[in-house]
Amino acid sequence: MHQPATSRGCSSPRSVDESSIETIVRPFKLNDMNYREIMHLMIEKFKEGLSAKTNPIATVKMFPTYVRSTPKGTEVGDFLALDLGGTNFRVLHIKLDGQDTKMESKIFLIPQKIMSGTGTELFDHIADCIYKFVKEQQLLTHYLPLGFTFSFPCRQEGLDKAILTTWTKGFKCEGVEGENIVELLHAAIKRKGQLNIKCVAVINDTVGALMSCAHSDRMCSIGIILGTGTNACYIERLENVDIWNEDKNEPKQVIINTEWGAFGDDGCLDKILTDYDRQVDKHSINPGKQRFEKTISGMYMGELVRLILEKLRRHKLIFNGVGSEELSTRGRFYTKYVSEIESDIDDSFKNTKQVFQDLNLTNFMVEDCRIAQYVCSTISTRAAYLSAAGTAALIHKMGRSEVTVAVDGSLYRFHPHFHDLMVEKIKALCPLTRFRLMLSHDGSGKGAAIVASCATQEGQNQNNNSALRAEVH
Repeated sequence: MHQPATSRGCSSPRSVDESSIETIVRPFKLNDMNYREIMHLMIEKFKEGLSAKTNPIATVKMFPTYVRSTPKGTEVGDFLALDLGGTNFRVLHIKLDGQDTKMESKIFLIPQKIMSGTGTELFDHIADCIYKFVKEQQLLTHYLPLGFTFSFPCRQEGLDKAILTTWTKGFKCEGVEGENIVELLHAAIKRKGQLNIKCVAVINDTVGALMSCAHSDRMCSIGIILGTGTNACYIERLENVDIWNEDKNEPKQVIINTEWGAFGDDGCLDKILTDYDRQVDKHSINPGKQRFEKTISGMYMGELVRLILEKLRRHKLIFNGVGSEELSTRGRFYTKYVSEIESDIDDSFKNTKQVFQDLNLTNFMVEDCRIAQYVCSTISTRAAYLSAAGTAALIHKMGRSEVTVAVDGSLYRFHPHFHDLMVEKIKALCPLTRFRLMLSHDGSGKGAAIVASCATQEGQNQNNNSALRAEVH
């Protein structure tokens, strides 16, 4: 940190006890050995999740997604995509013509009364919105395969069979948990009538990111989400998937949804977690769960920064000891503030001062801006390095000499340094691997359509093979 300085609208200079500040933030500064240990530990947890013997007690579950084909970049056809993960959902019409992709989409609102009503009401509403969209696009006479990005916890039992395990994000629709969402959607489409639509694939957002990037980069074999939450998927050889009970014909691979946010739920990360991490976990809606996610994602990063700033304030190391109701309120320091503060590139600290104003902090000076930036940088650097350690674990698990990693999510997309920090640490952990981090564009839409295309093509190939075998016999 620099020495105190004055600025218009700020208080007078005061001395700063840098050693006391450093003592408070030091627990977040892990060394290279820590990150390497985390990488190797995660590889072991991947193996536990893939083993039929240890999967039942594994914290990292490694769910097979049933997506086994990646795009060739030559996909053609018209597809619908449905993206449901909150109070708004999207219906998309996607036309694939090789590398050329055209998309039209519309956002629809799910009213609160439907979110807390019945599953029949929810899926009837979705079918109504699909009908309106298809009619506007003049596609009512077309047969349209549909790819469904459904961002709620599911147990996948087939490419077109996903069982909702529990509602999240404010949804409480009765009669859906424990049911196959594809069957519920098809029943609603049938009740609506006039729609020639079939859902051929259900995916999550990590698979969407991977497939969207793989459409243009054939080396893409990992998909990562770094946003409000975090998760990752990757392509695994079937010979390594002991929990795979389906056919093992070509292609001998399947995309695995790691659910790596739960890494550490068994206590294996306890030695690197800080008192601030434990406090965030204690006050979360799921104490003891998603421990890795809570060190990284946007839902928690801002709160970690707030806790540190509050401790600095109590010790009169920032804001001259004067805070605000907003700063003392749990969850009020948003993760977007971290990105905004770290985006300041000169001593005007325009963004940081705006954040302070949003938090009703008035008793600050330029040195406080620097301290806040330092705290934000420390927390986000650990998050980026932990994300890199997880990515490096996947790279080592796959054993490829070259790989492209698709990444999506608001944290990665909007933080000014997250990409560079990840690249730096992955290079250190995977020195012999050529890799590329690629921003995924609209994976939940384009990726879902590509999976639908691959599923449709695979179904046609199976039908052709069955017909050929019938002719032979």
